[in-house]
Amino acid sequence: MRHLGLALGGRPAQALARRLLLPVSKDTFLRSVRGAAGADTSVPRVIGIDDWAWRKGQRYGTLICDLERRQVIDLLPDREPATVEAWLRARPGIQIVARDRNGGYGGAVSRALPEAVQVADRWHLLENASAAFLGAVRRSMPAIRKAIGANTLDPTLLTAAERLQYEGFRRRQQTNRMVREMADEGLAIKRIVRSTGLSRKLVRQILRGEREDVFRIRESSLTPWLPRLEQEWSGGCQNGAELWRRLQAGGFHGSLRVVGEWATRQRRAEQAVPNGTGKSPPPRRIARLLTLGRDHLCRADAVQVARIEAALPALAAARALTDRFTDMVRNAREDALADWLDEADGSMIAPFARGLRSDYTAVAAALREPWSNGQTEGQINRLKTLKRQMYGRANIDLLRARLVAKS
Repeated sequence: MRHLGLALGGRPAQALARRLLLPVSKDTFLRSVRGAAGADTSVPRVIGIDDWAWRKGQRYGTLICDLERRQVIDLLPDREPATVEAWLRARPGIQIVARDRNGGYGGAVSRALPEAVQVADRWHLLENASAAFLGAVRRSMPAIRKAIGANTLDPTLLTAAERLQYEGFRRRQQTNRMVREMADEGLAIKRIVRSTGLSRKLVRQILRGEREDVFRIRESSLTPWLPRLEQEWSGGCQNGAELWRRLQAGGFHGSLRVVGEWATRQRRAEQAVPNGTGKSPPPRRIARLLTLGRDHLCRADAVQVARIEAALPALAAARALTDRFTDMVRNAREDALADWLDEADGSMIAPFARGLRSDYTAVAAALREPWSNGQTEGQINRLKTLKRQMYGRANIDLLRARLVAKS
């Protein structure tokens, strides 16, 4: 009964038990799971700690994993620093704590276990570096458009969907101008939010120059097939239906309409002979082109990257710093961190460097220690599976019993 309850929960275990001629109610299964859950008496030495969502954006808990035994040892009902600090104080034998760059967890560990080594999660370090460089690209979009000759747009060359996006961009520009004028007059962000009714996040994006994209393009089913499409197009096949059939033969599952719209855009772009009438790529694609190796770029992309780097040397320097940081994390080069921070302080990714400097000890440990928070993230995925299996209605004691027993 307990094993069925641990594996399936209440109602699914009851349905299976009925087929096994075991007439037990779902509540009995859940009671057997709760009753079998005992406190973990082992003393962990190396733990990973991360938050998980009871309800995304509203309420969070904390998961703690023993990284040496690869087991979940406890779930906490919230992610308040005081709760985490009390849990850590009761376990003074902990020597290493792997965590993300959440300041609340770092402060709790410092107060409860001042001698413990804190290790920042390496995946989050790389993700934060990529986000910092993407932010630098977004802030540089007006200059990038001038550099690649896409400063203005000819509406007659746009598709119907792109024309709608362009009209929305013009409306956004009015809001952007209003917010900037209020900021130039010396109004604080809180005052601008109250006066305009816009969200605080949106006002910050406008003032940072992160809301200047004409075309906010999302990834589509066609994105992985773009190199193949460009190869077929340059080879002479410029019919949308024929391109779609060739992609289908190669395993493409998208619709004919998607390929046809791509062919239409290509055709119109080739007709736009005068400079300054096309559209620039979105910031995410530009950031990707800048960070790719030059031998992986086609000729047109390489020319575009060369123009951008020649016109914006500060952005090229930020790209070089991002590449060096990625190499430093992947090859565990702790000795290069201090010099890198000194160089990055005056660059376009200076806010990211300041954040690393404020958490220098944990970042340096991430480049030195073998521990990271990867398996903690995996246990959180398991927790999400259990929550969905119980339709998100499990209490903390039932979640803890099932997760600790199954791990």
